[in-house]
Amino acid sequence: MKAGDELPPLEIPITRTLIVAGAIASRDYQDVHHDAELAREKGSPDVFMNILTTNGLVGRYITDHFGPTAVLRSVAIRLGAPNYPGDTMVLTGTVEEFDGDTATVRVVGANGIGRHVTGTVTVTVPTATAPSGGAV
Repeated sequence: MKAGDELPPLEIPITRTLIVAGAIASRDYQDVHHDAELAREKGSPDVFMNILTTNGLVGRYITDHFGPTAVLRSVAIRLGAPNYPGDTMVLTGTVEEFDGDTATVRVVGANGIGRHVTGTVTVTVPTATAPSGGAV
């Protein structure tokens, strides 16, 4: 693993169930995340995903790639275009730096209307479990 390496993309179907379940799991009871009618009254075409669900999906993307012993050290994300039901978000990542057992990965999640999330994740990867079975 080295700077410039790209992680394989991950496609995530954005369903109403994912949006509502993520909001409930993170105790975010804002109506725009579970009530389509109230979301429309507030100017949104439908319910939309909350930042905590997005944060969890970004974390999953990184740990799915680096393995079950990977430890997220920091996740810094910024939201852009909303994730609405019926769309698909595609997460991509590029290694910006790999120093010892720590990687810094630039992550982008795009959907049909633009970039939903951009950010940087720092992850520690124990040498014995490096991606592709190789040493770090």
